[in-house]
Amino acid sequence: MAFDIEMIKGVYAKMAERVDTARDLVGKPLTLSEKILYSHLWEGTPTKAFERGKHYVDFAPDRIACQDATAQMALLQFMQAGKDKVAVPTTVHCDHLIQAKEGAAKDLKHANDVSSEVFNFLESVSNKYGIGFWKPGAGIIHQVVLENYAFPGGMMIGTDSHTVNAGGLGMVAIGVGGADAVDVMAGMAWELKFPKLIGVKLTGKLSGWTAPKDVILKVAEILTVKGGTGAIVEYFGPGATAMSCTGKGTICNMGAEIGATTSTFGYDESMERYLRATDREDVADAANKVKEYLTADAEVYANPEQYFDQVIEINLSELGPLLNGPFTPDLSTTVGTEMTEKATANDWPLQVEWGLIGSCTNSSYEDLSRASSIAQQALDKGLKMKSELGINPGSEQVRYTAERDGILGIFENLDAKIFTNACGPCIGQWARYSDPKNAPKNSIVHSFNRNFAKRADGNPNTHAFVASPEITAAIAIAGRLDFNPLTDSLINEDGQEVMFDEPTGWELPPKGFEVKDNGYLAPEEDGSHIKVVVNEDSERLQLLTPFTPLGRTITGAKLLIKAFGKCTTDHISMAGPWLRFRGHLDNIANNTLIGAVNAFNKKTNFVKNQLTGEYGGVPATQREYKAAGIKTVVVGDHNYGEGSSREHAAMQPRHLGVAAVIVKSFARIHETNLKKQGMLGLTFANEADYDLIQEDDTFNFLDLNEFAPDKQLTIEIVHADGSKDVIKVNHTYNQPQIDWYNEGSALNLIKKENAA
Repeated sequence: MAFDIEMIKGVYAKMAERVDTARDLVGKPLTLSEKILYSHLWEGTPTKAFERGKHYVDFAPDRIACQDATAQMALLQFMQAGKDKVAVPTTVHCDHLIQAKEGAAKDLKHANDVSSEVFNFLESVSNKYGIGFWKPGAGIIHQVVLENYAFPGGMMIGTDSHTVNAGGLGMVAIGVGGADAVDVMAGMAWELKFPKLIGVKLTGKLSGWTAPKDVILKVAEILTVKGGTGAIVEYFGPGATAMSCTGKGTICNMGAEIGATTSTFGYDESMERYLRATDREDVADAANKVKEYLTADAEVYANPEQYFDQVIEINLSELGPLLNGPFTPDLSTTVGTEMTEKATANDWPLQVEWGLIGSCTNSSYEDLSRASSIAQQALDKGLKMKSELGINPGSEQVRYTAERDGILGIFENLDAKIFTNACGPCIGQWARYSDPKNAPKNSIVHSFNRNFAKRADGNPNTHAFVASPEITAAIAIAGRLDFNPLTDSLINEDGQEVMFDEPTGWELPPKGFEVKDNGYLAPEEDGSHIKVVVNEDSERLQLLTPFTPLGRTITGAKLLIKAFGKCTTDHISMAGPWLRFRGHLDNIANNTLIGAVNAFNKKTNFVKNQLTGEYGGVPATQREYKAAGIKTVVVGDHNYGEGSSREHAAMQPRHLGVAAVIVKSFARIHETNLKKQGMLGLTFANEADYDLIQEDDTFNFLDLNEFAPDKQLTIEIVHADGSKDVIKVNHTYNQPQIDWYNEGSALNLIKKENAA
C-alpha cells in the first residue's frame, strides 16, 4: 500500500473539475503540465488563465522531500516558523553525508560515526514535527521517492535540484531552496512564475546500445545548460510510451542540467507496471480512474507546435550512444570516431581510470541489470578490467533485490567496489585522493548527471564524461575513452579478439522487489514532548539568527568579486568536505565563492580588499568588509547559480554581508533563493555593462527607495580614478517578494504573519 493514499485520492477527486474549468478558461486543449499546474492552484478551482513566463502563481504542492545536506538548513528555518507539525507530507532522506571510499559496510559505519550529531538532529526534528525519516543507507532521495511517494498527476517540491526525477512517474516535481520548502511545510502557498512549455516528441524506439540516458544527453546538446530555464519539458510520442518508468526518471532527472523547471511524461502502462511492482496497486487503480487527466489532451500531442512554446523531435531509432563532457553536461560527443578526434584535438586523457555507475540518475534495477550484462560478458569472454569500477545502488530495495538476483555478484567478480546506497562520488563525497587539488590529469566515465570541474573527487584535473550505465561499464572494462563497443574489439587473456554483444536487462525484477529493512522511520503521532538539542559549541549545527533587512538605502557598497565565466552553486558553495558544515551557517560561509574565478586575475579565492589594497581569500575579505559595516556586491556572467538547489549559495553571502548580486542572467532556483534571503538579485539591462565593472569599484543604488515590480533600478558605479558610470539593472521581483526584501527574508515575514 502506498504512503498517503488518501491524499492521493483527494488530488484525483478534484482533478477533473479543476482541469475542465482550466480548459474552458484557457480556451484550448491542455498539456499534461498545464493540467497538473491548474489542478494545484492555491486558490483551488481556477478562476483565470495565466500567461506563461509572466504571471507569478501561488501553488499548493502535495508533498515535500529533503535530503540530509539541505534538510539541516530547511529544518533549522522551519523550527523558527512557530508551527507544531508540517502541513503537508514531508520526508527527510540521509544520502549526501556518506563518503565513498572503502565500500558500503565500512563507509556507512564511518558516516554514522562522524555525522551522528547531524543524523540524530534530523531524526529528532523529523519525529517532533511529523516528518518521515529515511535512515543513512536507505537510499538516494530521488530513487526512494520514485519507489514510494511519486504519483501521476501530483505536484511536489524538494530541496534538491534533481527532485525533477519524479517526473518519470508523471509528476510536476520541482527543486527548490529550503526556504521555499519551509513555506509549504508551514501551510503557506508556494510561488512560481507560470512556466513556459517545451515539448519533446520521441519517435522510433530505443534499441541496442542506446539508452534513455542518451535521450537527455541529446536534449542537453540541443538546449544547452540554460536552454530549459523557466520551462517545463514535456516528453511524448511513441518513443516515450515505449520506454520504462525508471528510464523516464533518468531523462527527467537530468533535465536539471538544462535549467528546466522540471520535466514530465504522461501516465502510461510503464508507469502502471512500476506502481504495481513497487507495491502501489492502490495508486495504479486510482490513477486508472482518471487517466485521461494524467496526460495531455489528444490534440496537443497531435499538433504540438500549437500548444508548446518550443518543440523538439528526436528519432530514437537514429540515436546512438553519447558521452557528454568534460566539465559541462551539454558538450555531447558520439562514442567512437568522433570522440577519438575530439579528445585528441583537446588533449583529453584517453585512458579511463574509473567507471562509476549509480547516483540518483541511473541506479534503478533496470540500470544495474543492463550494466551487469556487460560485466558478465567480460567474465565470459575472458576480459580483465582496465579501469576501476564503482557501483552506487539507488535504494536498499534495489540493492537487496539486485544482490538476491546475483547482479551485484557479477560486478564483484570483476573486482568492482560496491558503495553505499547513497550519492557518494556524484556529489563530491568520493575520498579518491588525499590531496585532490594537486592530483593528476585523468579521465573518468560515469552515469551521474553533473560533471563540473572538481565535482566528483575535488580534482580540477579530472575530466568527467557522462554516459549510460551500459556504456560506462563497457568503457571501464576497455579502459579507453575512445572505445566504441558497437564496432571495436578487445584482446582477452588468451590473446583472442572479442566483441561485446548488445546489453540486455530487465525493466523490473522477474521475481519482484524484495527488502528486509527499507530504512524508514515513521514519526510519532504527537511529537510535542520531543526536545531538539543543538549544542552551542557544535561545529556541525548552529541555530539561526534572523537576517536584518538591508534597507532602501545602499551606498558605498564595494565590489567583492567579479566572477568570470561559469559560476555554479558548486563554485559559490562547494560540496565535498564542506558538506559537514551544511547545518552551521557561519562555518560553511568560509567556503563562499572560493571556486569562482576572479575576472581580474583569473584566479580562484584571490580578490582585492579595497580597505587594505591587499589580496586574499573571498570569505576572509568579505568578513573584513562586514566588520567595517560595508555592504558588498557580487557581479557574475550568464546562468549564474547553475546547478543544485543549494540555498547555502544564497544564505552564505547574505550572512557575510553581500547585499546584491548583479549578473547577465540567473539560474531559476538560485535567483529565487536570493530573493528568499532578502537580497537583491539583479540583471544587467545591457549585458555589455558587465565589462564596465572594475576591480576597485564602489556602488551607489540611486533609486532603491522606489523599488517596485516591473521598474528598473539605477546604479552609480564609482571607479578608483573618480570617474563614474550609471547603469540600469532589471529584476523580476513582484510585490510579495519585495516584502521579503523589506522584512529581511521570507522567513522573517512568515514569523511575523504567524505571530499576528
